[in-house]
Amino acid sequence: MAQTSVNFRMDEQLKKNVEEICQKMGMSLTTALTIFCRKVEQERKIPFEVTAEASDPFYDQSNIRYLEQQLEDYRAGRMKLVEHDLIEE
Repeated sequence: MAQTSVNFRMDEQLKKNVEEICQKMGMSLTTALTIFCRKVEQERKIPFEVTAEASDPFYDQSNIRYLEQQLEDYRAGRMKLVEHDLIEE
């Protein structure tokens, strides 16, 4: 099968982040994009939902960093834990 190059612009940090994720999955960004294109070809649609809905803020990168820091503080014994009564609604 003949190969061709595809060039497009992408935010530098986004590319770096996605490359790191792909590496953890044992593939390159090129392989991931090829998989995406194969799915589009097979299904004749984008293989995931694209909406204008706001994403869940729990999974926002800033919240993930905050939670990771909290976990690190907990493991290092730097977190002050206090008991409290449950609030019934």
